[in-house]
Amino acid sequence: MSAETRSLSGTVVAITGASSGIGREVARQLVAEGARVALTARRQERLVELEAELGRDSVVWVAGDISDPATSNALVQAATETFGSLDSLVASAGIGAYGGVLDGSDDDMRQMIDTNFTGTVWSVRAAVSAMLETGGDIVIVSSVAGLRGGADEAVYAGTKGAQVIFAGAIDRELRDSGIRVTTVCPAAVSTEFAIGRGRTEGDAWLDDVLMPADVALSIVQALQQPRRVRTSQIAMWSAAQGS
Repeated sequence: MSAETRSLSGTVVAITGASSGIGREVARQLVAEGARVALTARRQERLVELEAELGRDSVVWVAGDISDPATSNALVQAATETFGSLDSLVASAGIGAYGGVLDGSDDDMRQMIDTNFTGTVWSVRAAVSAMLETGGDIVIVSSVAGLRGGADEAVYAGTKGAQVIFAGAIDRELRDSGIRVTTVCPAAVSTEFAIGRGRTEGDAWLDDVLMPADVALSIVQALQQPRRVRTSQIAMWSAAQGS
């Protein structure tokens, strides 16, 4: 049997964290493959710009905070009402904060936990409710930090590790329903996410990290796998990054 990638033309994909970085690049690459996308992020003006870029026939969006379950519910409802179904979810919303365990405010830590892990749970629950009878794909964007942790990123790594464990559990839970679950775990990526909260624009090491399009390509390729294939985890670094 020869291996063939699966066409994504006409499929419907919900994407969280779609206003920048990996989420935005996933939307661009999916629409280029003929998919239609339902997008959410907090910054409405960015979603409007992305809709104009990709075309109104291919995009529907909902502005909101992913830590609120109502946002995920509204996203899935928009996808199904506009395009008739939901085939996949890419959960890419995330916040980084870097420093010791005592660095950062309580509000910063709560926002990161609520966005990175709790928001992932809400988006998966909403998507599964729409895909349970038809099957589909869930891709969760985690981090290599979630696989092994590291100094000065303990809370961040904890949220990413929680995503990895959650993804593994729901992958086993949902197999009989035909829903595949993939966790994508990149090392550092050159995004707005990578700057601030302990990191500075212009840091030399940022020249050698992954680009958002690199990670987006891996996500698209995971969705293109034949239905007989399950890719449960992808860990990735740039050629210059140590592993």
